[in-house]
Amino acid sequence: MRIACFDARRYDREFLLRAAQQRPDDEWIFFENRLSSDTAEQARGFDVVCVFVHDRVDKPTLERLAQLGVRLVALRCAGFNNVDLVTAQHLGIRVVRVPAYSPYAVAEHAAGMVLSLNRRFHRAYHRVRDGNFALDGLLGFDLHGKTVGVVGTGRIGEVFCRIMTGLGGIILAHDLHENPNVTAMGGTYVGIEQLFQSADIISLHCPLLPSTRHLINDQTLASMKQGVMIINTSRGALVDTLAVIRGLKSGKIGYLGLDVYEEEDSLFFEDRSEEVLQDDVFARLLTFPNVLVTAHQAFFTQQALEQIAATTLASLDAFAQSQPLRYEILPS
Repeated sequence: MRIACFDARRYDREFLLRAAQQRPDDEWIFFENRLSSDTAEQARGFDVVCVFVHDRVDKPTLERLAQLGVRLVALRCAGFNNVDLVTAQHLGIRVVRVPAYSPYAVAEHAAGMVLSLNRRFHRAYHRVRDGNFALDGLLGFDLHGKTVGVVGTGRIGEVFCRIMTGLGGIILAHDLHENPNVTAMGGTYVGIEQLFQSADIISLHCPLLPSTRHLINDQTLASMKQGVMIINTSRGALVDTLAVIRGLKSGKIGYLGLDVYEEEDSLFFEDRSEEVLQDDVFARLLTFPNVLVTAHQAFFTQQALEQIAATTLASLDAFAQSQPLRYEILPS
């Protein structure tokens, strides 16, 4: 098979080609640009397109891919809100994803953000580098005994609960389906309203759905504790950015950690250090001393990239042999 891999970085090529050694007859071509209706022509002559979170696999793109003979879209990520599944099914294009790679990677990153925001590691690092050894402004609090609200307790949320439990946190969890491993470690499932009202720290680990879009908004923020810490390593649009800016200005939000941003498509995964930042909302976020932003790197560990590559190759192998696709996504 011929596979066109879009939005491909050096590390994508490295890990995918290493995994692809099991299928030596496949031909991989890597494109640094993202897939869209404007770039779909690059997939001419390919059987498969391999895409990432910011590739646009909408109706116009899928229609062009179908005309070019593409039969499979392989997402090397868990989220699939960038794919028009109804159109794909109508056109006979199969869609697969990587539903889980390393829950530890994302959960540990979220825990790292909690610790960094609390103890101001990121600010202390720069102070010491500048010869400033004063402690003013670096006062933190003990995580032990704090109430940690975890929204979404799948594999990532479960690992995060375990880390926070190890630090002495009291876990309040919310999910449509209770995870017995979370209750076994002492977590308590509550309604989302009670979680927002009671938690000192709130970490989001749920998917982006119509029901969860802007889950953090003016109304829900109003119900939270003054000075609450909010962490989002899941999907950017779970958070209404303008609402959290208002929350930061009022002091309702005392700490904000974001690895994702709802308008990140035009920012993340590129070196923009020599450019003038055009996103005024994002620029405003960066002015707050109690905000920590990372550029969608929570997944970025060696183990996660190995698992992403292995799962993607397993799907390609099953597709080539006309076997059931274990990780196929169908319209709900």
